[in-house]
Amino acid sequence: MKAVLSSVGALLISAAILLAGGGLMSTLIAVRAQLEGFPVEAIGLLTSAYFAGFIGGCFGTPFLVKRVGHVRVFAALSSVIAAAALTHAIVLNIPIWIILRILVGFSFAGLYMLIESWINEQAPNDKRGQVLSLYRMVDLAAVTAGQFMLALSDPKDFVLFSLVAILICLAIFPISLSAAKAPMAVTQTSLNIRKLTKTSPLAVGGCFAVGLGNGAFWGVAPVFVQQLGYSVLMVSIFMSVVIAFGAILQWPAGFLSDKIGRRLVLLLSTILAAGAGIFLWQFGPQSQNMLLIGGALYGMFAMQVYGMSAAHANDYAQPHEFVSISGGLLLIYGIGSVIGPSIAPIIMSQYGPSSLFAYTAAVHCLLAIYAIWRMVVRDAPKETSDYVPIARPRSMTLILRADPRIIFRGKKQKR
Repeated sequence: MKAVLSSVGALLISAAILLAGGGLMSTLIAVRAQLEGFPVEAIGLLTSAYFAGFIGGCFGTPFLVKRVGHVRVFAALSSVIAAAALTHAIVLNIPIWIILRILVGFSFAGLYMLIESWINEQAPNDKRGQVLSLYRMVDLAAVTAGQFMLALSDPKDFVLFSLVAILICLAIFPISLSAAKAPMAVTQTSLNIRKLTKTSPLAVGGCFAVGLGNGAFWGVAPVFVQQLGYSVLMVSIFMSVVIAFGAILQWPAGFLSDKIGRRLVLLLSTILAAGAGIFLWQFGPQSQNMLLIGGALYGMFAMQVYGMSAAHANDYAQPHEFVSISGGLLLIYGIGSVIGPSIAPIIMSQYGPSSLFAYTAAVHCLLAIYAIWRMVVRDAPKETSDYVPIARPRSMTLILRADPRIIFRGKKQKR
């Protein structure tokens, strides 16, 4: 393991710096937009634009890598994000910000793909699970650190946007000087959504619901906290609590699903996520403690739905279908994440900030009803595959390569 860590150490350092900058940037954009008086609908549209760009990046980055290689693409995409971060502070214009968010979404998708594929390439089969677990720990710690950086300066100043640009630029340094061999280009796979829907309608519905609900959460939850009258520091704490508690329950939920079935755990997670949304809707505005308790509950249950949906789909899949199914689910999630952040702000503007979680509760209730119906009309699979936890999808590469069942480069990974 020591040899493996020495080969991926520089990559993990780059990932940590990049994720800290990305975590700060995503929350900073929403907070600054709110402070500048942007309509909440426009703030949601910014998130939709990010996810639209993210989808494009998942499919466009492999072509860039094939043309100029991993390191050059990493440097190029990083420079785009750094420039976009500074431009946000210079130009306070909604249409320009939408364009910038599309570019940033495209670039972050590419950067995540590059780092994740590089780490997977360096990790041997028998150590891959350990390395990916370490990467997830780095992910959690870095994104949480990025949230707390929001309190270092006034979001209306230039400082925080400059800090984002500095972090993104610094992320280039370790990976550019790494002696680790660059991975092969990501394999393009054809996506058959019709076949995916036929294979597992519940998984498709689950991933779409995650996009509708959680996509809206990531986009406008900081605005929700601000509109309740809390400080920027409280925004950081609330987002960090959701992220941390979402990670804590990943493995217990996966273990339980291996024992009692994916659909039942998916149904329970969905019902409890709806309950957490109702709790935040009704009690979140009452006190800081209620807000944080609700955030912890939301993270614990809402963040399990994507991974459980993906595992359920793969339970019905043949080995040669894992790649196309995982990519298709990511696409479905991306579509939902484009739509959700556009709907939720409209509801918030009509019924108040806490109605964000009335919206997420409604999404989860509809998914729960659909899950019950699917459990009635279709038997559970006789054999299930190992659960692979995915709290918040970052790129197609992570979802494809994190699953040890998937075949890469003509060689099946050992379990």
